[in-house]
Amino acid sequence: MVLRIIPLLIASLLLAAHFLRHGDIGFMAVCLLVPLILLIKKRWSLILVQLSAYAGAAVWVYTALQIIRERMMFGRPWGVAVVILGAVALFTIFAGLLLNSRNMKDRYPSR
Repeated sequence: MVLRIIPLLIASLLLAAHFLRHGDIGFMAVCLLVPLILLIKKRWSLILVQLSAYAGAAVWVYTALQIIRERMMFGRPWGVAVVILGAVALFTIFAGLLLNSRNMKDRYPSR
């Protein structure tokens, strides 16, 4: 079970660093606190953390689109940035999907 949570922790730290770089301390704090929701052994907590991982992936895709637009406007290369942010987005989705296993669902009952 711990091996399924480690990618989520890494994804949360990456997203927290992203928000810290932009000076958004509130979202940074939320990113750091989301994995702690897994301490609540209820199914809704598991679903909430999964949804937050998918929302984090959406943030990475949005950021990639912003970088593409900005760099195209100034005639700068943007391919490497898209590959990196795309990989981080896929990793974040993967972290959310790992929480969707039978083992995790058994540990987080719906009652």
